Amino acid sequence: MQDKRLSRFSALLALTLTLLCAAIPAQGADPDPEGSSGRTEKSLVQAQRFLMAAAHPLATQAGYDVLRKGGDAMDAAIAAQLMLNLVEPQSSGLGGGAFILYYDQSEDRLHSYDGRESAPAGAAPDGFLKDGKPLTYGQAVNSGLAVGVPGLARVLEMAHRAHGVLPWAELFEPAIGRAESGFAVTPRLHLSIEGNRSGLAAHAAAADYFLDEQGRAWPVGHILKNPAFAASLRALAAGGADALYEGEIAESIVRAVRTHERPGSLSMEDLAAYRAIEREPICGPYREYRVCGMAPPGGGLAVQQLLGILEHFPMSQYPPLSVDAVHYFAEAGRLAYADRDYYLADPAFVHVPTQALMDPVYLRARAALIQPELSLGVAEPGKPLKSGPDWGRGQESVQPSTSHLVAVDDQGNVVTMTTSIEAAFGSKIFVRGFLLNNELTDFSRVPRDAQGKWVANRVEPGKRPRSAMSPTMVFRHDQPVVALGAPGGTAIVNFVAQALVGVLDWGLDIQQAIALPHFGSRNACTELEAGTVLGSLAQPLRERGHEICVHELPSGLHGVMLTPQGLQGGADPRREGLALGD
Repeated sequence: MQDKRLSRFSALLALTLTLLCAAIPAQGADPDPEGSSGRTEKSLVQAQRFLMAAAHPLATQAGYDVLRKGGDAMDAAIAAQLMLNLVEPQSSGLGGGAFILYYDQSEDRLHSYDGRESAPAGAAPDGFLKDGKPLTYGQAVNSGLAVGVPGLARVLEMAHRAHGVLPWAELFEPAIGRAESGFAVTPRLHLSIEGNRSGLAAHAAAADYFLDEQGRAWPVGHILKNPAFAASLRALAAGGADALYEGEIAESIVRAVRTHERPGSLSMEDLAAYRAIEREPICGPYREYRVCGMAPPGGGLAVQQLLGILEHFPMSQYPPLSVDAVHYFAEAGRLAYADRDYYLADPAFVHVPTQALMDPVYLRARAALIQPELSLGVAEPGKPLKSGPDWGRGQESVQPSTSHLVAVDDQGNVVTMTTSIEAAFGSKIFVRGFLLNNELTDFSRVPRDAQGKWVANRVEPGKRPRSAMSPTMVFRHDQPVVALGAPGGTAIVNFVAQALVGVLDWGLDIQQAIALPHFGSRNACTELEAGTVLGSLAQPLRERGHEICVHELPSGLHGVMLTPQGLQGGADPRREGLALGD
């Protein structure tokens, strides 16, 4: 008991140092493509009845108001998402997709909904090649080639039909009203527009909306109205998701993609054929908890592996900002990402050995590869099956954009949803008041590796690109105790796993866990968040063989804890988000 108390004291002491030092300006940091507006420390939010957390105060308020008028967690999530599309357009929206976990208290059941975008029927494995060489990321992303069939409207409609309480159309009213009256451009949105100005300027509709007459980003405080988006929302409110996948809006989407200077193949038939999927969530043990997430092509499998490997080490004995904590977390990440990059793809096209990769015996063997004083460097994928496919290594470029929200209602229903258009401002193609995704760049831009081996995550018609998005829910004694998720490209897996370790191993509250400086490895260098006390660990880690990268790691975590004393909500200090409860 005394050792446990000392460990908890060390963790809290380390956290205090973090909060004192985390706001130090970053030196030599990589730019945040979404536009960092600085770190604003936030306090734990406590509530008794319900709670909402999202990446913009207006989105949080929209969800909160729905909960207050008797809507459930799914209703609140839909209202918040529609508002996010308006006020945080660089991150998510109708032109993109989402993964949703929903715990239904009355059924005592966790539901999982896949609204991931899919490749058009005309997409080809070599579509991102020119003269046999892959297009650069910039060439690929800012094009019609990158646009997948959007999934958000379909998955929201599916989830609402299954769980919603308030009328569908009523959930659109907050975003419609705000689109017409306007909202103030925030520092983050201003910086995001400024950082993507050249890409936006190349598309007339995007330039007209996001830039002033001199081609500059709208200043902070400028009231931005979007009547075209209000009209699109009205159509969906009246006609359901069909209004986006058929008719005038669909025609506008297809026309914009196919007339781009680097056109894609998206068709009316592709839009009409799209379906959201209800999948079984994947769940696995961690200590005395059960952690559940999105099955492939989502990122839940990698989170499960990372935690399953860490379970073989006494993380509660390592303070969160210690060399040991970073070392073991980064080494577990190398192994999880090595398997992810090799095996994970759309299970409708590729056999993903999910259960074998989560098998405790396999994870124990992977954990045994970790040495206490020497980094693995770059880990090789494991062999969970006696025989299996011989895949090649792909080339993907996933940018740290996306958004996340959580909601808990007064009946105990819980939503955790990660939503995205991929990179900041997606493909930069702006249609009917919203941006289209560039999710097809989440596929490998080369279908075969240098040895001619097929890449599992290659482009194929109808296929869904693999994703790191990892909305996660944790259960204890069959009741939800934590729900969280994050944006951040491929780093999402590390962000989510680290926050879970913070809560489940280090005894931090949800806000403290979210605020921790980020560290980890995506099977390359060991990443340390710039501008934090983690810089002092660089040399000790190098002495253990780690290659160190210090840069910005803009996560946007949002989460909730359900405790015997009530609800506790947290929002990431790296973004503009807010938790609000009653």
